Parts: sequence; structure tokens; C-alpha cells
Amino acid sequence: MTITITGAGGFLGQRVTKILADRGEKLVLADMVPPANPPEGAKVLKGNLGQILNEAVTEETKAVIHLAAVVSAGAETDFDQGYRVNLSGLRATLERCRALGTNPKFLFTSSLAVFGAVDKVDDNTATMPQSSYGTQKALGELLVNDFSRKGYIQGRTLRLPTVVIRPGKPNAAASSFASGILREPLAGEESICPVSPDLALWIASPASVTQALVHALDLDDQAFAPWRVLNVPGITVTVAEMVTALGKSGGDTSLVKFEHDPAIDTIVGSWPAEFVTPRANAMGFSPADDLDTLIQSHINGL
Repeated sequence: MTITITGAGGFLGQRVTKILADRGEKLVLADMVPPANPPEGAKVLKGNLGQILNEAVTEETKAVIHLAAVVSAGAETDFDQGYRVNLSGLRATLERCRALGTNPKFLFTSSLAVFGAVDKVDDNTATMPQSSYGTQKALGELLVNDFSRKGYIQGRTLRLPTVVIRPGKPNAAASSFASGILREPLAGEESICPVSPDLALWIASPASVTQALVHALDLDDQAFAPWRVLNVPGITVTVAEMVTALGKSGGDTSLVKFEHDPAIDTIVGSWPAEFVTPRANAMGFSPADDLDTLIQSHINGL
């Protein structure tokens, strides 16, 4: 039996792949740009998901981790591509599971972008997205829940905080600056921050988010029923607090330059920054790393 990871070449996909490979899972890794160094024995499929789906998800698939997505600012800029990947791609993958009739586990990653600009989010807060990306993720949550209700999959959806610090170069996510204002100065490089120092964010470290994904995969089906969407633990920080923590860790805070970008500010400003997660806590999800631990983990990784 295998576990299929879509978007396996991405940052989170590669982290989850390593953990699952280390514990001996048989993996199928699907992406437009697959991981450069896949684990021994993994089956790597390169291409558009629609073209490789029948090979990626088979009767041998016991679980699907669906990470393939167009990120926030990219989905806002290219409306058609956002819906094609984030909604139609998800629907096609769910339909493939349905057609096989094998009822695999199905882990879908959603986002805090499904909420409107509310002050505080709990497990009962309604979704009111203010971006195309948030809308696509909110619709995806409903699809995963309905396919699970009908018995086609064992669905579980995690609404992820903004992941900080992502390694590598900035991507098209509207929240990319949240990693950049820490990552670049720690490397001695300038970083542009497009939002106010007072902006608050809901974030979690790569280690915390990866741990949450694997924990969600391992839980049994009934742990998520009947509403299969969960807010993942994170921490609330302001941009100013992040810059202060950067300085405490030895980074040059003068390398953070504030240049307001209204488009980015509008998207990120519509996301809530304060969450309470009692349901996730009761299900055994670990608290997120604090800000200092998050930064030090990145430094140690370098």
C-alpha cells in the first residue's frame, strides 16, 4: 500500500516525504517539479496532475496528501489558474478516489485565508474569505467534507497558519514577506516588508506544521467526523515583534525596509491573527513553536 503526495516537490511536501520515508512508508510523489533527491524506492511522477492522476492514485493508495496548489497572490493575479489548480485539481483527485471505491485517507491543506477580517477565530467561526485563494480553499473544505460524508474518502482538512521561516527564495504567496523579513537579514541580505509593523499574523514554524500534517494523517477516521476541518495551532505575532526577535537572534534589523504595497496589504490584512484551537489541542496536536525557537531552528538548519 502506498501514500501519494501531490505537490511533493514543494517545501512542505519534501518535509513530509522525508518523515514518511524514514518510517518506511511506500511513497508516490507527484508534482510539476518533483523533489530533486527523492527517497530510495519512491515512485516519482512529473507533470500536470490531471495527466498523471490515474498513475498517482491507484487501488494500492491507502492515503493521499493533497498539497498541490497555487498560492495566495498567484491565485489572486491569475483567476483562471487559481480555480483550475486549487478547485478543479482537487475535485479531480477526489473523483479519482471515488471511482476506485477504496475509501483512502485524504489529507487536504486549507488556510487561514478562508476567514474574513475577524478579530478572533475559534472552532465555530464562519468562513468569509476576502480573496480568490481563500474562496478556493473554503470550497475545497466543503468538497472534502461531502466526499467523506458519502464514504468515498476518509477526509481531514487542516487550516494552516502562515509558515515561517520558509527556506529558499520568496514565492508568490502574499505572506512571503513574513519569512523574508527574517530569512534575508539572517543571510545578510535586504528584505522589503510591504505591510505595517503593527500588522499581526498567525504563524507556525515549518517543524510545527509538518508535525501537524503527519499527526493528522495518522489519526483514525472518526477523530475528524462529522465536520472534518481543523484550525492548526500557531502563534500570534506582529511584524514589529518579528523584527525585534530577529535582532535578538543576531540579525541586522536595518536590512528590513518598509515599503507599503496596497495589494499585498489588502490580502494579508483580511486574514485573522488570533486563534483559539481547543479541538486541535484535544486531538493531540502539539502547541506551535514560540518565535525565538522558530528563528533558532532556522539558524540551526542553515
